[in-house]
Amino acid sequence: MRRRLINSTLAVVLVVIAVFGVSLVIVETRTISNSAQESVDAEAFRLISVVESRLLGAERITPQVLAEQVDPSRYARVEIPGRSPIEVGERPADGDSIRSTETGEQGEKVTVEESRSTVTREVGRTLLIIGAVALLAIISAVLLAVRQADRLTSPLTDLAETAERLGSGDPRPRHKRYGVTELDRVADVLDSSAERIARMLTAERRLAADASHQLRTPLTALSMRIEEISVTDDPDTVKEEANIALTQVERLTDVVQRLLTNARDPRTGSAVVFDLDEIVKQQIEEWRPAYRSAGRAVVCSGKHGLEAVGTPGAVAQVLAALIENSLMHGGGTVALRTRVTGNQVVVEVTDEGPGVPADLGARIFERTISGRNSTGIGLAVARDLAEADGGRLELLQQQPPVFALFLSRVVPSRKEYARPVR
Repeated sequence: MRRRLINSTLAVVLVVIAVFGVSLVIVETRTISNSAQESVDAEAFRLISVVESRLLGAERITPQVLAEQVDPSRYARVEIPGRSPIEVGERPADGDSIRSTETGEQGEKVTVEESRSTVTREVGRTLLIIGAVALLAIISAVLLAVRQADRLTSPLTDLAETAERLGSGDPRPRHKRYGVTELDRVADVLDSSAERIARMLTAERRLAADASHQLRTPLTALSMRIEEISVTDDPDTVKEEANIALTQVERLTDVVQRLLTNARDPRTGSAVVFDLDEIVKQQIEEWRPAYRSAGRAVVCSGKHGLEAVGTPGAVAQVLAALIENSLMHGGGTVALRTRVTGNQVVVEVTDEGPGVPADLGARIFERTISGRNSTGIGLAVARDLAEADGGRLELLQQQPPVFALFLSRVVPSRKEYARPVR
């Protein structure tokens, strides 16, 4: 492309020089020829005037007198009736001269000639000047073409490298502009694409991390139920454990669906009115075997019969994250307590462990923030799930730790008007 730009610019300049240069040469040649002819005509007219005045004054007309009136580079011939012709200067060769003839009132005739080589030399000097100007124009055009080509090809090379980086998985925008409207527009589009790709990659990585974390607990619980089924011969026990396993499979499906929904649009909610007691009871039953294995207990207390607005699967995931967090980082008995505050229902999760370190209190819900060797994802995902349905998750107390899930409450007197929230 660089070579094409240079060649096209140079071609345009050459065409312009050819058109205007040839025209200028023709005009200058005619101008110089006409100027030389006019000069010879003027000299012939002046010479005939001198001859006439001397004839009228009966003065002598000699070659010396005429030589004073004629340009030394020209030839002059004066013919007077009854006298011998008088010649001044060297006569140019026939066919190679500029000639002018004037005739006086008494029959005298004056002829002035000038060699055409004088005109040729003048035309040559003019052509040399025009050629020098044309050469300077060509050099200037080449330099300008090279500069313009560099100015255009360098940004295109940068843009190509940016596009190649985007294709190779490096979505960092360059925010580089070139002062050319069209190229800057392309750069804007590439930067916008880079930002969109970066957001998509971040969402994909976040989805992978969230899925890995959130699916671990349901899969572990499901595995424990299947192990219970595999080691028992009691049909009733098998049936009971199978029903629990099916429930956990449904929860697992809900978790996957919820993760995909949040990945597309974290603001999308599917909140409905649900019985909070059922969710709390379900979580205690699922986590009790794990706590029993750890020599600990999980209990519930507080107000019963509460109905809240939210997504049951999401609320279950939030409580599961809090209970798992207490299992991994807390100590003693874990207590779930439900209460009412204003138009909200609150589920508090607390344990008898050392609590949240003071330096992590304000950042405990940030991703990758963890007081011990964990992923630091669980609480961040839990807060996102809570906020997606209009609730909120807070740390009310650091020592002992008290986490609280706030959900919209359904007032009993208006229960019959409650319907799914869109």
